[in-house]
Amino acid sequence: MAGRGSRLRPHTLTIPKPLIPIAGKPIVHRLVEDIAKVLDEKIDEIAFIIGEDFGEKVETDLKKIAKSLGAKGTIYYQDKPLGTGHAIMCAKESLQGPAVIAYADTLFKADFTLDKEADGVIWVKQVKNPSAYGVVQLNENREITNLVEKPEEFVSDLAVIGIYYFKDVAILKNELQEVLDKNIIRGGEYQINDGIEAMKSKGAKFVPGKVDEWMDCGNKQVTVETNTRVLNFLQEDGENMIGENLENENSEIIPPCFIGENVVLKNAKIGPNVSIGNGCRITDSTVENSLIQTFAEVTNANLKNAMIGNFAKFNGRFTEISIGDYSVLE
Repeated sequence: MAGRGSRLRPHTLTIPKPLIPIAGKPIVHRLVEDIAKVLDEKIDEIAFIIGEDFGEKVETDLKKIAKSLGAKGTIYYQDKPLGTGHAIMCAKESLQGPAVIAYADTLFKADFTLDKEADGVIWVKQVKNPSAYGVVQLNENREITNLVEKPEEFVSDLAVIGIYYFKDVAILKNELQEVLDKNIIRGGEYQINDGIEAMKSKGAKFVPGKVDEWMDCGNKQVTVETNTRVLNFLQEDGENMIGENLENENSEIIPPCFIGENVVLKNAKIGPNVSIGNGCRITDSTVENSLIQTFAEVTNANLKNAMIGNFAKFNGRFTEISIGDYSVLE
């Protein structure tokens, strides 16, 4: 999670993309919890690979996520954007035993039993436009035979979503060390795929793990859409999404909505598909299909498909806005 998320600016100018909240909880927090549910076993350690400039608060928050799952939290730094293979090797001290490796800007919903007899599992999702993704090819035994990056001609519609399981991740570490030592670079980066292909060439068996939903958080539009989908999943699961000390004066809430603690709603219509963080104040406004972070103030607004940062203030007539932390539009 070392990248700063340039496509999600201005929201990632002050906070790393994996810490952007979706339905009131950071993306990386939801991702780790979802992986834990699929694994259904004790997790010993969660290693986070971040940028050196993320700051002490970010590191503290990440360690809290690990602690909440009964695991040790470890922080590693990737100082240069040299690809997935390089990022994984920044955490090489933790690469031993069974492990999951995940890119921390995506969410998923899945219900399947992990094949722990295989040497590796690669999570995939069937997509309509496979030429935009890396895809896997399978043989008659449902084993992965090839990894193809953005195929121009159709070879498969099973896209790699960026989550992998390794029965013994130390084997991947050894292969990726070879990739680094031999300076095998593709597109200016060291790739995890080269380590996986090396494992396969030596007889390692990889199988697909299919997910029901794959949700991206790459830019503002898809992040708002992902927020909507997660809210609907939480509603289906019967989760309470209304925080304590809500001050509601002549306002309507249309579910599904997440509303944090100490929120003030005055003459407002909220929902559906809205997330509002702790300490926000919404007055004389209509908000739907939007994501508002903490301690924001929104007045005289008609918002739809909007994303508003922490401590921002907005008073105006625009609808599909995207303003970052501490911004003021009045």
